[in-house]
Formats: sequence, C-alpha cells, structure tokens
Amino acid sequence: MSLATARSPRSPGQRLAAFYGLCKPRVNSLIVFTAMIGMFLATPSFPPLDIFFSASVGIALVAFAAAALNCLIEQQIDARMARTRARPTARGEVSATETLTLATLVGGTGLWILHAFVNPLTMWLTLATFVGYAVIYTVLLKPATPMNIVIGGASGAMPPLLGWAAVTGQVGPEALILFLIIFIWTPPHFWALACYRCDEYAKSGLPMLPVTHGIPLTCLHSLLYVVMLTGATVLPYTIGMSGPWYLAAALILDAIFLVYSFALWREYSDQLAKVTFRWSIIYLTLLFAALLADHFLR
Repeated sequence: MSLATARSPRSPGQRLAAFYGLCKPRVNSLIVFTAMIGMFLATPSFPPLDIFFSASVGIALVAFAAAALNCLIEQQIDARMARTRARPTARGEVSATETLTLATLVGGTGLWILHAFVNPLTMWLTLATFVGYAVIYTVLLKPATPMNIVIGGASGAMPPLLGWAAVTGQVGPEALILFLIIFIWTPPHFWALACYRCDEYAKSGLPMLPVTHGIPLTCLHSLLYVVMLTGATVLPYTIGMSGPWYLAAALILDAIFLVYSFALWREYSDQLAKVTFRWSIIYLTLLFAALLADHFLR
C-alpha cells in the first residue's frame, strides 16, 4: 500500500475536511477581510446587511475554489517543498477528480450568490480574479518568470475593489487606490517568504526571484517596493478618502516596514526574513483596520 493510499481519508467528512485545508482558510481570511473593508469604505454608514453578507460569502467561496485549484495544479511541486508537502493533494488524501468537483461546486455557488444577491459586475470581477489567480498566475506566470508575483499580484489585490463594487455597483478611484496598495504590498510580502525558502523553491524548479537573481537583489527590490508602498498609502488621505488619524497610522506602519526592509537588504538573515514576512501580514491588516477606524471616526 502506498503512503498516499495509507493516508487517504475514508469517510466523506474526512474528505471534506481535507478539501477545506486546500482552501487555505488563513490566507483567504485576509482576502475576505479586505473585501469587507472595501464594502464599509464604499458607503458613509454601514453597507446593507444582505449585500454585506452575500458578497462576503460569495467572494470567500470563489477564493476557496481558486486556492483548491492552485493546490491541485501544483500538486507535484507542493510534494517537493517542506512548506507545502502536508497539503492534502500533495499527500494524496483527495483525488484530482474530487478536488476539481468540489472546487467547481464551491466556486460556482459563490459566483451564483454574487450574481443573484449582489450584482453582475461583482460576479464578473470575481470570476476574472479567479481566472487571473488559478490560470494566468498559477499555470502561466509562476513557472515562466521570476517576476510572476509582480504580475500575478493583481489577482490578490482585487478583494477591496470587489467589496466596493458590491455596494456601489461600480469601480471608483477610491477602489483603485485600495487595489494599488495591495498590488504594491504583494511583492515585498511574498519575496520575504521566498528568500528564506529559497532552497525549497530551487528544488521545486520554480524561477522565483531569489533563485534566479539572488537574495541581495531580491531584498533591494523589496525595499524599493516598500518605498513605493509608502507613497501609495498616503493617497487615501490626499484625495479626502481618509483623515489625519489614518495618515498617522499609515506613516507609522510604513516606517516599521521600511526599517525591516532596509535591515533585510543590508544584513540579510533567514530569521529576519521570517520576521519581515510576518510583519507584512500584520502591516496590511492594521493598515486596512486604520482605514476602517478613520472612516467611522470621521
């Protein structure tokens, strides 16, 4: 009996639990959080409860489906990396047919909810996000170019724009600024991880920037992106979307991120890269929380 067969769940409940693990719930919780912030910022008061609930569920389900499909496509790569080899697809705990079927059902349900209870624009934008991540990034860009995360990061930057469209039925300049912030944030966030996992990515055959161009150049790129990010996070204040409370919080968060990025460039260590990666997640969470707090304080 093979290892994959020995570890294969035998009940439908175990298979569903394994599929849920493929949905990357921790990663997608941040995606849904930023989409919710987009909904709150799109209206002076609270968004309609039915729209808020339907959009949150619909976006989450499509994000779950995209993550599961990503794991299925990268099954062999995941099995070669310590960070991902425990994923159910890599361990053979769910079959390709099961994963594809469940992803189709979950994603299709999410799109139906968005079309039926939110608006068609949000559904089409969410579908485009799904295709951008699961197909364009995972299949085409990731194995082809070391700048994959720069281009593919557009999909990860969409959630606040989706939330904005869910409430307003359109895409305004404020939503594009929220998109821009996450778009610029994504490369330094991911490159910190890729640096301390450089050996694993090299073994996997994926042409990540630290593998193809070295860690020092990657850290320099990350620092430059954080500098650009600092400029982008000031934009909500300059267009009157937020007030001084947000600006103060953003500048403090930016300063900490800059310190970490500069230190990583000057004196790299795997431990510092891990700390920088964790901080990048905290940074984005606090930044969007500051946007929300400032919105209601005003």
